Amino acid sequence: MTTVYDIPADMFIRQVAEELKKNQQIQPPDWAAFAKTGVHKQMPPENEDWWYVRAASVLRRVYTDGPVGTQRMRSAYGGKRDRGSSPYQFRRGSGSIVRKIFQQLEAAGYVTRSSEGRTITPAGRSFLDNVAHSLKREAAEVAPQLANY
Repeated sequence: MTTVYDIPADMFIRQVAEELKKNQQIQPPDWAAFAKTGVHKQMPPENEDWWYVRAASVLRRVYTDGPVGTQRMRSAYGGKRDRGSSPYQFRRGSGSIVRKIFQQLEAAGYVTRSSEGRTITPAGRSFLDNVAHSLKREAAEVAPQLANY
């Protein structure tokens, strides 16, 4: 069976974002159109579907790195802050975005909360593995070494 590890991340995240758009539990809040993704950013994202892409990316990270918490995910989505003539410094990403996405993924049944952090549920694992399996043929055309899986 094809898993998340067998498909290139960019292709996989794009497809999972399309599938998450169909889920009524995953919806961007009203403020998402105006919010920056962290203090290190100067402008909000240009992609109109950035909420779904971030949710797909968070879901993949929980699958591969789980259990994870909000702080660890903030560090994963952080970046360098431009401080003018001073050197750049690392800043974590927005915690509100990560928390809201975690809450929506929990409501959808893909993620559950444990004492160590958020972990993937069997339904979430099945969802991601099914998307990976559907992308298997397409990924094999892009990268022939994946055809052996």
